[in-house]
Amino acid sequence: MGKVKIKKKETRIDMTAMSDVTVLLLTFFMLTSTFLQKEPIQVITPPSVSEEKVPVSNLLSVLVSPEGKVYLEVLGSQDSTDNKRKGSENVRAHMLQNMAEQYNALHPGANISFTKEELATFSKLNAFGVPITFMKKWLNMDTEERDKILQQKDAGIPIDMNEDPNRPNEFQMWVRAAYNSIDDELKDAIVKGSGIAIKADQTTPYSVVNVVMDNLQTIKYNKFTLMTALKSEED
Repeated sequence: MGKVKIKKKETRIDMTAMSDVTVLLLTFFMLTSTFLQKEPIQVITPPSVSEEKVPVSNLLSVLVSPEGKVYLEVLGSQDSTDNKRKGSENVRAHMLQNMAEQYNALHPGANISFTKEELATFSKLNAFGVPITFMKKWLNMDTEERDKILQQKDAGIPIDMNEDPNRPNEFQMWVRAAYNSIDDELKDAIVKGSGIAIKADQTTPYSVVNVVMDNLQTIKYNKFTLMTALKSEED
């Protein structure tokens, strides 16, 4: 009796459908992800045992270098399809406009203003730290030039101590501009203390950080947080 020949089945697996799904997922994440921008200074925060997480929205971060240079980062509410008005980009643009209005009112003869293109450029910046009188020129530089400016010794937002709340310095005006934001959630967070965070390097002298805290308290912002890194068992 002859042997029955068993028909061999094809072992190849059609991966076309899987490839299509992978490409679709990759495209989705690329379009919906927000890429972190490089900070103007490298800040290694001191360790602590606090496990409270840093907010990812409605936050004004104050970056302080060991040399005392101050930079700001601003985040509005999480961007959503139904409320773009409160997104970070719109909050930043409105903040810059408010800062210019404050400065012009406090300095007779000043006429600082920004075009739609300059406001759009500022709205996409993660961090900034130049005097407001230099801001217009800075915004019209390319990305590489702007980064170089932020690394210079005279960079940073002017923060000379001023005890008169009626004559605020530029740092204090920026904080007020954030408070006057179009995003009520950011305003509420600043009032409660979770909306302002000081992020200083672990080598930054306390006297430098104290200047920032004194500036905030002078304009009646007495609640803020200090960013730290979670302390490990080895620490």
